[in-house]
Amino acid sequence: MNVRVTELTSSRDSVNKWMERYGVRFGVYKNGVFNEQLFPFDPVPRIIEKDDWTYLEQGLKQRVQALNKFLWDVYHEKRIIKDGIVPEEFVYSSKGYMPECERISPTGGVYAHIAGIDLVEGKDGQWYVLEDNLRIPSGASYPMIARQITRRVAPSTFASHTIAENRGYADLLREMMDEMNDGRGISVILTPGRYNSAYFEHSYLAEKTGATLAYPGDLFVEDNNVYYSGIYKERTRVGCIYRRVSDEYMDPLVFEASSLLGIPNVMQAYKAGNVALVNAIGNGVADDKGIYYFVPKMVEYYLNEEPILQNAPTYLPYFEKDYKYVLENLQHLVIKDVSEAGGYGVVFGRDLSKEKLKELKSLIIREPRRWIAQEVIDFKDLEILDDSDAAKTTGGLVERKADLRAFVISGKETKVWHSGLTRFSRNPDSFVVNSSQGGGFKDTWVMEE
Repeated sequence: MNVRVTELTSSRDSVNKWMERYGVRFGVYKNGVFNEQLFPFDPVPRIIEKDDWTYLEQGLKQRVQALNKFLWDVYHEKRIIKDGIVPEEFVYSSKGYMPECERISPTGGVYAHIAGIDLVEGKDGQWYVLEDNLRIPSGASYPMIARQITRRVAPSTFASHTIAENRGYADLLREMMDEMNDGRGISVILTPGRYNSAYFEHSYLAEKTGATLAYPGDLFVEDNNVYYSGIYKERTRVGCIYRRVSDEYMDPLVFEASSLLGIPNVMQAYKAGNVALVNAIGNGVADDKGIYYFVPKMVEYYLNEEPILQNAPTYLPYFEKDYKYVLENLQHLVIKDVSEAGGYGVVFGRDLSKEKLKELKSLIIREPRRWIAQEVIDFKDLEILDDSDAAKTTGGLVERKADLRAFVISGKETKVWHSGLTRFSRNPDSFVVNSSQGGGFKDTWVMEE
């Protein structure tokens, strides 16, 4: 498709200055120090054609529906374990499994209200799912604010193309929270505060959805009901909490006793069905990188359908056949620590010395459940605008690896946001695109014609 983006590329600096003015930042803790930085925006959009998006949308809905059914099952009947589809050890040894959530039935039976599914497009045109993020997936606010700004600075670009509107994310979020709230009270977005890495997103989504932004100490429980009393409102009952606080810090009387971020006794209110938690506590058992291996099997088991979207070719050293293959081919594979996130714990065997390969092999032998291995997918490069001398001969454009985080919202229905967060590596030799690893982002255009 021939897309005119000259107006966008010429206004890149202006867009980034506007985003700095709006406070579009993310924070990273390194060596105990909090560093806040801009999330660099690239003006050349990722373009997804209408037919491709229809395929992705169907696959994403299917996958998230299966994951929600798995979460319900694993905290209730456990049929998938009893039937031998997922080994018992993979559930109960997962750091994301919360025994405190056994037999709790969330509003509407929904656990993963907001799913961030990370995909890459192979150079063969095939899409692969790399990760399912079902706990506190972040990133939707960045393409939202970028589109808002670029519409101002390059209006003719958007007038010339039929691009799906991305402001609808706030509507999807608000509608889902209202459904989960079920008229019990106000909806709040609970933020850990100013020094959280995604604080901009918390405040931005609160503004766009009309939810109340709640800070630690603003929420309390009485008679198994949650109330808000803070700077925005007097004492008011809360019916839905979109939490941006990790599971283990949500209730100091149940989980981490030292937590000052959560709400004492919120689990009692949650168990009683008096408040909805978005996302549900305990979702980490389903986005464990080891459980990821079984998601296509979940689709077949729960939905009786063939999976539309495929995993990257993945091996579990837990299984004897895969164990042997991984140890024999370590130098050709990507090895991932199942308990890590944000691009950490990802090792490319080809980058390791003989000594480091030997060390990694020893770790896998000692703790096979801790690791998964994947084939290296030569995924698609996208053009980005670059100021280096090397880029001058190509009109300022260079190619870099990029992924896509698609957002799936589940309330009474499962819906896919017609946009997404496209992240790219600024390092020409890197496949890691995470913002915490120095990556940037660009807008994602879903074409309507």
